[in-house]
Order: sequence, then structure tokens, then C-alpha cells
Amino acid sequence: MTEMAKYMDIAGKTAVVTGGSGVLCSEMARALAKAGCNVVVLALNQAKIDEVVAEIRELGGNAIGIAADVLSAEALAAARDQIVKEFGRIDILVNGAGGNHPSATTNQEQSFFDLDFGAVKDVFALNFLGTFLPSQVFGEVMAKQEDGVIINISSAASFHPMTRVVAYAAAKAAVNNFTEWLAVYMAQEVSPNIRVNAIAPGFFIAEQNYRLLVNPDGSYTQRGQQILSNTPMGRFGEPKDLIGALLWLVSDASRFVTGSVVVVDGGFNAYSGV
Repeated sequence: MTEMAKYMDIAGKTAVVTGGSGVLCSEMARALAKAGCNVVVLALNQAKIDEVVAEIRELGGNAIGIAADVLSAEALAAARDQIVKEFGRIDILVNGAGGNHPSATTNQEQSFFDLDFGAVKDVFALNFLGTFLPSQVFGEVMAKQEDGVIINISSAASFHPMTRVVAYAAAKAAVNNFTEWLAVYMAQEVSPNIRVNAIAPGFFIAEQNYRLLVNPDGSYTQRGQQILSNTPMGRFGEPKDLIGALLWLVSDASRFVTGSVVVVDGGFNAYSGV
């Protein structure tokens, strides 16, 4: 193995992926398994979890699935205990659980003043607290080990708030701030060998945004066209586009990187529109 390959080697590590049955995070789970990790797919829907676990095992990887709510400390603690019993430690946490809700999104029929407060609260809780709480529960294992890597999943909406998605954008901005805060806390008060970073995907077509971006006939909506016209690379992202950043951030190749938000967006955030 070359010296560079050693930097990227994560074989044998245990990785927990919350939201691991979703479009983007299931791709991350498969990639971590291909890299030799023991992968824990954690999500709500057991049937979808089982599908991802079966795919990983068919590829020769090692994975287990756990159904748990990222907003339940009790469920996460039970999952933590099961994982430590199974694999002995937790090396990598990918906080991928998140999403939006139509009732927390403005449109021509639903103004800001009509937004349902409960839906806004739920979206903020899922995206921010659904990152905070797993970081507490699984991060405590890393603290005892005095090493580990936490990767939060942010969004292009976190830097400049996008129209319509007020709760989602605000929650992802909070994720960025929390990423920086936790990186400093872990390095200064726990161990400099625990790193915390985030990946901010640009626009990827998934279940949560499909209706905003794609018409029933398969053509792009006006919003979808706007996004493409403001993405210098001229396309939506594909799940595999996130893998390089993920593998770099969870390996020793980025061992001096903490508190960073890595943007994977085809140039969207860099483009001024002119």
C-alpha cells in the first residue's frame, strides 16, 4: 500500500449513517462499506433500511440496520449500545437525517403568513436537533475512545437562504454553526483526534425536493431551470458526486481539517449570477 493509500485507508472502522436509507446517504453507506467499513444504516423505515443493508451485503460489505428516531435520546442510546456490542467502537458518524415539509414551504397558495408553525418546528428539529442529538449520543463513545470523525450534512441553502424553504434553510445554517462549535469543543475540551466537519451538497434531486424541481411530465420546473442556470457546471448533482469529499473527510487524508464545511455544488455557491 502506498503512503497516500494509507492516508485514505478506513478499512475496519465502524461508521454510523443516520438517514441511511435516503437517496444521498444510502450512496454514502454503500461507499463506506466498499472502503471496508462496518456500516450501520440508521433510519426510521425498517423496510428501506433492509434494502440498503441487503445491497451492501450483496456487494460483499458488512452492514447492519437499526430503526431509530434521531430525535429520541432513548432510541439513539439503545442503538449506540447495540453498535458497541456488535463492533466494539464507533469511528465515524454521518449525520444525514433531514428533510423538508410542504407545510413549511411557501408557494403561490401559501404565503409566509400561512406557514404552519408545527411544520416549521418539525423541519427545524429534524435538521438541526437531528444532528445535535446523534452527535451527543454517538460522540460520547468517540470521547471515551479519544478519536473519531463526525460529518454533518448541510446544504447549499445554508449560506444564502433560498426562496420558499425558510425553515430548512435556517436549520441548515444552524448545522454549519454547530459544526464549527462542536469542532472547537471536541479539539479543545475532549481530544484533538476527534474531528467535526460538514458537507454542503448543492442541488441533488431526491424525494424531499422532487416536486419542487420536476414536473409530472419529467421536465424541470421553473425553479429547476433557475437552479441549472445558476450552476456553472450546468447539471444537478448525482449521489456519487459526494463520495470523494466524504472519503477524504473521514480518513487521515484530512487529519488537520476540522470545523470546515465542504461545498459540493457544481459552483452554485461561487456564482454571482453575472
